[in-house]
Amino acid sequence: MAVNLWSRTDHARDYLERADSIAHRQEGESTLLEFIPRTMRRILDLGTGDGRLLALVKREHPDAEAVAIDFSPAMIEAARKRFAGDASVAVIPHNLDNPLPELGDFDAVVSCFAIHHLEHERKRALYSEIHGRLNVGGVFCNLEHVASPTLRLHEEFLHGIGFTVQTEDPSNKLLDVETQLGWLRAIGFADVDCHWKWRELALLAGRRA
Repeated sequence: MAVNLWSRTDHARDYLERADSIAHRQEGESTLLEFIPRTMRRILDLGTGDGRLLALVKREHPDAEAVAIDFSPAMIEAARKRFAGDASVAVIPHNLDNPLPELGDFDAVVSCFAIHHLEHERKRALYSEIHGRLNVGGVFCNLEHVASPTLRLHEEFLHGIGFTVQTEDPSNKLLDVETQLGWLRAIGFADVDCHWKWRELALLAGRRA
């Protein structure tokens, strides 16, 4: 049975305590922001966590309406606290193992270090659902934890973020960049590319033509 520890409060809070210290994270976030359309009016954040990435997007697009989803009670609580008083942000409980609920259409869909917790078959299905939720010209930006091509590189990455193969998150279901870019192209996304990468952290993006 697949392991996913993110419903546990201790697991979520442990991540939040070290989220700011993840190596090179800010580089990836800054690059992601470059691809959000200036005309963006509505955005969906998948696996929002405490709303960190969405808050960065909202800083540059304060008038945009946002929907943030997560299934971790601790994360939902943190995100609602972050966006308390901001009526333009709706935080909705939802497990990405299940098909996306009917939330309308969006000009941008973003995700940060969340989709790699899904089984590979579900990842691909979710990418297709995202394509269907985007308006023409809308973008999907996934700042993601991806698989290394070799065990040695994987071990070096883990060492760089303070983990080992024995202590890494058993919830991870990592997949290589090339496979995921191929999926996005096959689904119908245009301008698909990996726009930034540091070891196992990568920004994958595409646009609905």
